Amino acid sequence: MNFCTLASGSSGNSSLISFEKTHILIDAGISMRRIVASLRSLDIEPEDLSAILITHEHSDHICGLANIVKHYSVPLYASRKTAASILQTFPHVCTSLNAFDAGSRFGIGDMEIHSFRTPHDTPESVGYRIFCGKRSVALVTDLGTVPVSVFDAVCGADAVILEANHDIEMLKAGSYPPFLKKRILGNFGHLSNRACGEFAVRLLEEGTRQFVLAHLSKDNNLPELAFSEVDSMLRSRGAAPGRDFELSVAPRTETGKRYAI
Repeated sequence: MNFCTLASGSSGNSSLISFEKTHILIDAGISMRRIVASLRSLDIEPEDLSAILITHEHSDHICGLANIVKHYSVPLYASRKTAASILQTFPHVCTSLNAFDAGSRFGIGDMEIHSFRTPHDTPESVGYRIFCGKRSVALVTDLGTVPVSVFDAVCGADAVILEANHDIEMLKAGSYPPFLKKRILGNFGHLSNRACGEFAVRLLEEGTRQFVLAHLSKDNNLPELAFSEVDSMLRSRGAAPGRDFELSVAPRTETGKRYAI
């Protein structure tokens, strides 16, 4: 089982999870051209995609959907309220779209998909944990806080792509208007580097070893800041990189490293 990010940031998000002939894209928040180029750089043709899973309907997660559905026959999956929102924007995807109950589980090819609700300012955003046998990778971004239900859904995953959206001081001192700062810092906004580190520590204690920091803000964060804060918090618990955990930051606009678990 392997995974990588095709893009990760406030301007566009897409990740790939693969096992043998099953290839699942999570979100399509970049152009079809970029998605196709990234897939081909990984020796995967867009026709090889088994499914596209959508976390929620914000444009940085779905803007590439319209063209992908026009050119390729690939099933789309989204929670019921997210599916309804997508259809308002892209009504022509209706024949490709499969709506599911948030929190439900279903199979796609060789993978088992576990969905879970995430606290974000959309009607029904979700994260995903994807299993191949006993191995699993989880993607959990776009959430303002980490409730028990989210932690329980992710706990024990071998690898986690998790949000480190902003540095709190950069955000507070930055140029964003007060209402937007309040939204980002709220319980239905985005996780800070500090909150991400706290989440990562709890996951480490439950067996997660691979952490990929994702959805970094272009304006309110830096990769080195996110890495340093989360790395420091993991080390503070006596964990050593290489021995106890691997930590990296997903590139904002490029295809990231391909990880195997």
